[in-house]
Amino acid sequence: MAFFGSGVRRVGLALRSPLPPLCRTSSRSYSSEPTKEKSVPYEKTLKQEGGASSGPTKPLPKSADVVVIGGGSLGCQTIYHLAKMGVTNAVLLERDRLTAGTTWHTAGLLWQLRPSDVEVELLAHTRNVVSKDLEEETGLHTGWIQNGGLFIASNKQRLDEYKRLMSLGKVYGIESHVLSPAETKDLYPLMNVNDLYGTLYVPKDGTMDPAGTCTTLSRAANARGATVIENCPVTGIQVRTDDFGVKRVRAVETPHGTIETPCVVNCAGVWATKLGEMAGVKVPLIAMHHAYVVTERIEGIQNMPNVRDHDASVYLRLQGDALSVGGYERNPIFWDEVSDKFAFSLFDLDWDVFMQHIEGAINRVPVLEQTGIKSTVCGPESFTADHKPLMGEAPEVRGFFLGCGFNSAGMMLGGGCGRELAHWIIHGRPDKDMYGYDIRRFHHSLTDNKRWIRERSHESYAKNYSVVFPFDEPLASRNMRRDPFHQVLTEQGCVFQERHGWERPGWFNKDGPVPVKDYDYYGAYDIETNVNYKYNDLLGKEYTFDFPPHHDVIKSECLSCRNSLAVFNMSYFGKFYLTGPDAKKAADWLFTADVNKKPGSTVYTCMLNKRGGAEADLTVSRLEPGAANLPLAPESDGDAYYLAIGGGVAEHNWNHIRTVLQDQGFRCQLTDHSEDMGMISIQGPKSREVLQEVLDTDLSNKAFPFSTHKIVNAAGHQVRAMRLSFVGELGWELHIPRDSCIPVYRAVMAAGSKHGIINSGYRAIDSLSIEKGYRHWHADLRPDDTPLEAGLAFTCKLKSSTPFQGRERLEKQKEEGLKRRIVCFTIDEKVPMFGLEAIFRNGVPVGHLRRSEYGFYIDKTLGYGYIRNPDGGVVSADFIKSGEFSLERMGVTYEAKAHLKSPFDPENKRVRGIYD
Repeated sequence: MAFFGSGVRRVGLALRSPLPPLCRTSSRSYSSEPTKEKSVPYEKTLKQEGGASSGPTKPLPKSADVVVIGGGSLGCQTIYHLAKMGVTNAVLLERDRLTAGTTWHTAGLLWQLRPSDVEVELLAHTRNVVSKDLEEETGLHTGWIQNGGLFIASNKQRLDEYKRLMSLGKVYGIESHVLSPAETKDLYPLMNVNDLYGTLYVPKDGTMDPAGTCTTLSRAANARGATVIENCPVTGIQVRTDDFGVKRVRAVETPHGTIETPCVVNCAGVWATKLGEMAGVKVPLIAMHHAYVVTERIEGIQNMPNVRDHDASVYLRLQGDALSVGGYERNPIFWDEVSDKFAFSLFDLDWDVFMQHIEGAINRVPVLEQTGIKSTVCGPESFTADHKPLMGEAPEVRGFFLGCGFNSAGMMLGGGCGRELAHWIIHGRPDKDMYGYDIRRFHHSLTDNKRWIRERSHESYAKNYSVVFPFDEPLASRNMRRDPFHQVLTEQGCVFQERHGWERPGWFNKDGPVPVKDYDYYGAYDIETNVNYKYNDLLGKEYTFDFPPHHDVIKSECLSCRNSLAVFNMSYFGKFYLTGPDAKKAADWLFTADVNKKPGSTVYTCMLNKRGGAEADLTVSRLEPGAANLPLAPESDGDAYYLAIGGGVAEHNWNHIRTVLQDQGFRCQLTDHSEDMGMISIQGPKSREVLQEVLDTDLSNKAFPFSTHKIVNAAGHQVRAMRLSFVGELGWELHIPRDSCIPVYRAVMAAGSKHGIINSGYRAIDSLSIEKGYRHWHADLRPDDTPLEAGLAFTCKLKSSTPFQGRERLEKQKEEGLKRRIVCFTIDEKVPMFGLEAIFRNGVPVGHLRRSEYGFYIDKTLGYGYIRNPDGGVVSADFIKSGEFSLERMGVTYEAKAHLKSPFDPENKRVRGIYD
């Protein structure tokens, strides 16, 4: 038997910093030999003695509507929800027995509160499935235990984060309590609270049993007509190419027969990459060792809540009268040679890696120092570049869906994600906003880049328990995509953000360059840590829920734009051309707005899914037909359109358009010129005066109206100039061929020097745009929001008879009235908000902020959120005007004013060049 205390002394003193007093002062002498027992702490697993049987447990059907591959948490939840939604001709194939891969050894924790509204909803559904729905359907108990959850805060910032979660939880009716150290001690008598700042207690958190849950899901799916087949490995995926050149799933091959199917769901966990390769699909995940240890019996631990001590990077899971102890370390072990022969298997625990968790566990529950370790559990888990799952239809092959890469949270997220995946398969889109999990959130150039996958997955793993601050940025795999202005802006102190692989300007440091360095793995694996790393130092100063130290720098960038002018590098934008015989038909169907105005027009529009939800917002410019002048103009003898799309969502937009073109059979070409052009936006009252010196065209309102574009010369170089604004000012965008970017930029800066022109970044854009009331896709405009709910009815051609995707839903919603709608709120107190703050009307929670910033021109914090009528009725203007609103930030309530229009320039004078 090994003991916690001895393990710390044996390994810890040699490798780590001095131990807490409890460990240093101990004079006990235990055996220094670690336990060799490897077993999960569950009474029941589905492992068969003697290994798996020789053949499948059921005959294979010749065909199926859907084949789910992998019998872990996600596979079982997906087949269950497919069957529940009416897809009875669905099959699940598991190469061994259910749970055999990674699910069988999971800790099975479920925490209801996360810093994401969508994840809170997903977790709530999982909890309902395992605690109520399955038992009602089958009469079987899944093994759910509701023992509560306790989050530990050792500092103010951590407790502030928990208070943010508590406020969000009120919107969803999730009970939670911030406890003092003394109250925490009363709840958990064995806990050391001397170093605590406070805790967050969630009484209805709990623990799931993997075997019990998956067995019950399987039985419930079978009862509804689905088929679950074990001991049936998949050996190949057949893919066909249709008459339009589109690759589609055709069949699944096994040693025991072939199943014809148009749809495959990859729920293969750490083996998902290999399964993807069978179909030519890239699955960007990586396998790592993930471990916990199980203690001997601890007197007095019974009925205690599960504990997450994020600052010690350790969790303590109640295991009857014992604890399971695990966490996330800075130096996880990669499993590079993934074996297919690893069913119900575990690795030997590397104590040198794991021992860092023991120290934190003993500090939190001192009795552990005298407690024996009964067994170790070290198994493989799959991890991704942003610690979010991979879901949705793969861009490479239609009908090939992903449900993998769950970062050891497959049990916890399984119910919610299984339901969304089933909805995705049946209806073409999920019910909720799943963009954060959608495989299309990653640019295609990154998803098979091994360096990017490894570095980013490592960083996400190592920072899994870090405080989620609003303005954090990754350090791993930076500088993957750089625009032509990168070097010159770096020299001018640009602090870059990473989006979609691109380096885009965040804000400008006045103390010189802050380049991003190569990733140092936080000093793990004997890699030398970066020193004198100014970029990392500046990020560290942002780690606050107060205003950051450079708040005034961003203020200066914003007010320079409002009072004079600023230049924004927006080169990371997606830049696509839509051409071909059916381009007009496609444009009419794709875009909510009428984009078929005369050539030279530019229109702001949305693209919708079939349910009327906003899949994108973008600008569409109609082009003159003519010969190619790439990259500024494509060859076209008919209708042609230039699409400019936010760079962070360009891959999502590209795939949405391509999917619609394929589904509708439009004969079109969609071409990507994002890398071929840079883009700068010159905005502010002085922008016309400055650009008139640079461009060879009349920029007057009459000659160059708002929402128009033309190819012009700028300092001797051809560019496409567009009169648009994303900040609510007079301004133009210049779309510039790559080789011309720097000369044009220098000419603009020279002409603007006498007017005080400055570089400005996206932190300023975030503030300026919300101040004006412009939407950010995936913040205050998402696939689960319609344009009518989002205040974007003006983008919809509902007065015309032209059909477009999602129109029927909008017409029905318009007729019935809006049950939810976006509202702008301002507060008088000078406190920052970041989104997720609860919205109350007359003391009743009615929603939460999606997005919030400080508006420097109006000198107020403002935010946008969608509100509902608690009675389920229409949210009318009178409902908003008659209510008394407040916002709750970290447990503190602030009176708020609701606005039906933007409080900044509600008459849109400034974008028209009217400055009173």
